[in-house]
Amino acid sequence: MKTFYMNNIDVAVLMKALDECKGDVILITDEGDRFNLKSKLSQITGIMKLIEGGIVCHAKIYCTDPDDESMLFRLNLFGKFDESDD
Repeated sequence: MKTFYMNNIDVAVLMKALDECKGDVILITDEGDRFNLKSKLSQITGIMKLIEGGIVCHAKIYCTDPDDESMLFRLNLFGKFDESDD
């Protein structure tokens, strides 16, 4: 399973990006909990565990779709997931 860490992500931008994902996006906590972030309930539950001051502090992400992985990796690096985002 290929995973990567996301750090200091704006929650609103992350939620927008998750709506664009085609495959499953799994958030894996340090405690080993797994949340499929394609589900709104899992988004709320998983992200609430990781929010500190309105920013997701540290999360391991696994994507089933390589395009989703690329998009979320760009979000992690640049703070946006699309070149047209301002």
